[in-house]
Amino acid sequence: MPGVSYYLSKIIESLIISVVVAYVTSPLSIRIAHKLGVIDRPKDARRVHKKPIPRFGGMAIFLGSMAAMVIPAGMNSRIKIAMIGGILMYLLGITDDIRDLRPIYKFLGQWGIATLVYALGIRITFISDFFGIPTADPHANLILSTGVGYIITVFWIVGITNAVNLMDGLDGLAAGCVAIMSLSLAYVAYIHGARLGSMPVCIALVAVAGGCIGFLPFNFSPAKTFMGDGGALYLGYMIAVLSVISPLKQATVVGALIPMLTLAVPIFDTSLAMLRRALKHESIMAADKGHLHHHLMAAGFGQRRSVLIMYGIVGIMGEVAVLISREIYKDAFVLFMIALLYLCIIIVPKRKKKGLKTIITQDMSEIEKENFVDYLNYERERRKELRAKAQQQVDEEIAAEERSEQIIDKHVAEYLEKMENQDSGKDS
Repeated sequence: MPGVSYYLSKIIESLIISVVVAYVTSPLSIRIAHKLGVIDRPKDARRVHKKPIPRFGGMAIFLGSMAAMVIPAGMNSRIKIAMIGGILMYLLGITDDIRDLRPIYKFLGQWGIATLVYALGIRITFISDFFGIPTADPHANLILSTGVGYIITVFWIVGITNAVNLMDGLDGLAAGCVAIMSLSLAYVAYIHGARLGSMPVCIALVAVAGGCIGFLPFNFSPAKTFMGDGGALYLGYMIAVLSVISPLKQATVVGALIPMLTLAVPIFDTSLAMLRRALKHESIMAADKGHLHHHLMAAGFGQRRSVLIMYGIVGIMGEVAVLISREIYKDAFVLFMIALLYLCIIIVPKRKKKGLKTIITQDMSEIEKENFVDYLNYERERRKELRAKAQQQVDEEIAAEERSEQIIDKHVAEYLEKMENQDSGKDS
């Protein structure tokens, strides 16, 4: 069995290949986007960019990560199955980028790809005992039936795929967050690799992260290109499938929670979006402007700071997953509560609302208007204060001038009186 140093060299090799290939092919993807007319135009209020941007950058992420997986980790049979599904998911995404598929067709395509991957052997088959106590009793685990295992596996893959797609709303947001989540899962796989044989999964996750890192210089604000649905669907699929492949989830139910905690931010955002649309009696597949990054933008943070805030929260949740994988539960709980606090701060408005439903269903355009009104009121008060200070300064200057004139008049009067006295003395 290869040693840790062997796998470490493969991890480094995978990272270098994916970063370099993604970085080199990103300019090529921009040229191809212009030739194919795959341009994202700001045609509605949901988009935050103001000018047309190419959206074929997912090609660079796809090529970079695939090249890195083929060379160091491609001999693993389950990684090969994941790659087959990844190719199909990427083709589905670029078809949507070029032809603008209806949401139902995209969903059916995702479901079909997830079903194929399940049929080829990547599946969730059981849930371990809650406390993870070592036992030889085969009944300690809840063995899932074929139907239940299929539903859970497909829902996980399709759900995470769409969660990452929904996250792709600001320059650099999805690419950076997926890189952080992938590296977190890769580190968990690495530190438990010798015991559970998860090194190939670690290498593949590093390849996905490297593809995002190589693409990020062209996607961070101000973006030169977007990843499009091709990149977003591919990334969501890969991180979902690789988290299912990881043997760590088979150890205990705590291990099964690790990918869920790592992906907690997109899961939370997607769940909140579905709840928000259901409460507003809208289609759960309808696009809106109520995601976490929209809240941050409405609060006035701007694209870069909003993205960096999201990076920080995703990073905290990644560290929570790492700590739980090492059974450091107290520290993980503290960090989890910190991340939860930040999420609550983002979604709860500064103005009091009447009930939880109003908070969940609030329209970001209304919040933006409220913030704009607040800004106008602030500017009005600020200018009023400036005018008052200026008037006070003018009054002081006028008063000073009047005092100066009084002093001058006094001196002139004294001088004239003195001259008159002198003239009177001469006459006498």
